[in-house]
Parts: sequence; C-alpha cells; structure tokens
Amino acid sequence: MPQNTPRSKEKVLESLPKKLHPIFEQFVSEYRYHCVERYGKPFVSYVVIADLIKNGWRPTHKPFIEY
Repeated sequence: MPQNTPRSKEKVLESLPKKLHPIFEQFVSEYRYHCVERYGKPFVSYVVIADLIKNGWRPTHKPFIEY
C-alpha cells in the first residue's frame, strides 16, 4: 500500500494514542507545505512521521521564519 493515501493515514493514526493525533496532524500539515514549496509535490510518508512522533518528536518553539 502506498504510504501517502488517506487510507494509510487512517491506519497510521490508529497506531498512535489519541493524545498524539493533533501533533501528527500538525506535523503532516507542515511537512506537506514544505514539500510543496521545495519540490512542487505534496508527498508525505505518514509512517515516517508517526515513527518520529513515537520516538519523541514534539514542536518545541515557534518557527524562526515567518511564512
């Protein structure tokens, strides 16, 4: 199954505790934005983002650059 389909996103969300869903959604949104800006394509690997969150990734401060 491709890693960037709505179905795969739902499956990955099911693997995370509900309290981490907002962090996942924020990360996906920001990652997608930057992929489009840099590469012109919105590819997002939901599995990789979930792995990062499971390993402790959290936003720690506001961005240095305003978009």
